[in-house]
Amino acid sequence: MMNMGYKIVDFNEKADVYIINTCTVTNMADKKSRQILRRVKEINPKSILVACGCYAQVAKKELEKIPEIDLILGINEKNEIEKYIENAMNSKQNITQVSEVANQKEFLDFGAVTYTEKTRAVIKVQDGCNQFCSYCIIPYARGRIRSRKPQSVLDEIQKISMQGIKEVVITGIHVASYGKDFLQDNNPTEEANTSYYLIDLLEDIQKIDRIKRIRLGSLEPSLITKEFTTRLSKLSKICNQFHLSLQSGCNSTLKRMNRKYTIEDFENGVNLLRQAFPNVHITTDIIVGFPGETDEEFKQTYEFLSKIKFYKMHIFKYSPRKGTVAANMPNQIDGNKKEERSNLLIELSNKNEEDFQKQYIGKQIEVLFEDKEGEYFKGHTANYMVAKLKTNENLENVIKKVEVAGTKNLELICKEISEQM
Repeated sequence: MMNMGYKIVDFNEKADVYIINTCTVTNMADKKSRQILRRVKEINPKSILVACGCYAQVAKKELEKIPEIDLILGINEKNEIEKYIENAMNSKQNITQVSEVANQKEFLDFGAVTYTEKTRAVIKVQDGCNQFCSYCIIPYARGRIRSRKPQSVLDEIQKISMQGIKEVVITGIHVASYGKDFLQDNNPTEEANTSYYLIDLLEDIQKIDRIKRIRLGSLEPSLITKEFTTRLSKLSKICNQFHLSLQSGCNSTLKRMNRKYTIEDFENGVNLLRQAFPNVHITTDIIVGFPGETDEEFKQTYEFLSKIKFYKMHIFKYSPRKGTVAANMPNQIDGNKKEERSNLLIELSNKNEEDFQKQYIGKQIEVLFEDKEGEYFKGHTANYMVAKLKTNENLENVIKKVEVAGTKNLELICKEISEQM
């Protein structure tokens, strides 16, 4: 859009075109998507309003009932969004263009169009999911696994490295499956019948000189094997922070969720990472109040989480998603019970984070500083702790070694390293 002469403005400013990239992971996400779509035309009634993303993909009929929407695009249509917008401007009719995502066999490559923050870039290398967890609509919204060609990924990272970006985050819908589709018989790309997986891609990214940190997005626990961690630990740029999506610490709940591992498998993966990476921080996602979760099952989850000692846990109260198996399961959990269990795990997570951070007081750490916050410059360590340094120096996009003086509000308060050290 920018290449065509469009200017990006703040969402609350008056604009000619509004693009809402919708979410459909829960019924609440659907509701919020609808609310924001209806609100846009209050800012500029004459604007072109575009709905795209996952909710547009799975619920085009529902969105067609919202008269304010001029253009509804599916997942496969997003890379030609400028063409569809031009057509909508010249047409007086609402347009819906949503193709069947399940038929998409190749990764939809936007080229070198990376979302970059001041110090890091998020690189999408994979789309789609074959897991079909019982609570999740994503396989229906995003289709089957599709991996981006390795050279496209490397070319993009090489390009952004020239812009001074020091950290890349490698992500996807199910990034652990990267490369598995290259081996499928129906894959028409040149990667067909070759073996090239996520670890191979990471080893090639390691070779790009100007990139100093490689961070991984959410990983499937089954990816964490002895071979994977051994090869990964040899990469000096890999950040020693990993997000392994657990969802429950109870095997019977995991089975109802259709997760493809046990808590024993998960614990083995955690141990492999802790053996391979010093000072590693492991974070996770947990769903409380999944259908049929008894008090005993929640107790098992709580005890497992207490044993593993994650650095941080993201706690979600189960929300039924229409169109999924779990939404029709018996024994749906009362909202008050979900709230109670959620609060217990949030309290445990905060205590773990506090305990981890206190271990760093008096130690030296390296921080990639990002932006100014009052008198402080704020950034992240490689294992993703938030750190602040009081300074008049401009530290934006600078990696600097500092000393941890204390903690406050789950953040490290740092000071310059004293000369005698």
